[in-house]
Amino acid sequence: MSIANKNMKYLRKLRGWTQEEFANKLRIKRSLLGAYEEERADPRMDVLEAVADMFKLTLDELLRKDISESKGSYISKRRSQKLAAGRADIPFVPVKAAAGYLAGFADPEFVDELNTFTLPMLGGGDYRAFEIVGDSMMPTPSGSVIVGERVENLDDVKNNNTYIVVSKTEGIVYKRMMRNNRSKAKYMLVSDNPAYQPYSVNSEDILEVWQAQMILTKANTQQRWDVGQLANLVTNLQQQVSVLKKKMN
Repeated sequence: MSIANKNMKYLRKLRGWTQEEFANKLRIKRSLLGAYEEERADPRMDVLEAVADMFKLTLDELLRKDISESKGSYISKRRSQKLAAGRADIPFVPVKAAAGYLAGFADPEFVDELNTFTLPMLGGGDYRAFEIVGDSMMPTPSGSVIVGERVENLDDVKNNNTYIVVSKTEGIVYKRMMRNNRSKAKYMLVSDNPAYQPYSVNSEDILEVWQAQMILTKANTQQRWDVGQLANLVTNLQQQVSVLKKKMN
């Protein structure tokens, strides 16, 4: 069953999953999945059926066809299935897929395998959704999903607007972007939570920029500020503005 073993490994990498993540989805031990991928053991039939269901394949395709060689037809089939099911074209990048996204963001096959959803209120455009964690952009709560529209050229970045920034050095972050008046090769990334200091990133390290269009959050998770917090917020923001002016002038 070497073809099935190779297909399992190919499909896992296509989704950007670690062996641990894939094994958990299949309800088997990671060591057993490793044995399958290294062709030291043949996958059980129940495991093969689970893989086939997960990737919308037939057992015949999984057992007899090298999917990596016929990936064009496989990807086309997946696109057709998405359209037939009424699934729209906003790929969703959850936190657990962030590492895989950094490696595969420019690979249409990787992006095509991301789950998608529809937001009919958005017009035509190239959109992508990212899950964020942490409190650096409070009051936007951790776990929110930021829907961004692709920014093709960094010159189109607007000062103080919020963006998902994908970079070699910082990974995937949600920040306000500020131009650096001293150097066009640098951008300042600013958090809404004043507890986090602004920092700069080189434009050559920026891989993608998505301007935030919508924020999706779970009900009753929005952060509320008390009067003391608001007073501290204003003070810290004033201090940060002064620091930014000095750095940018």
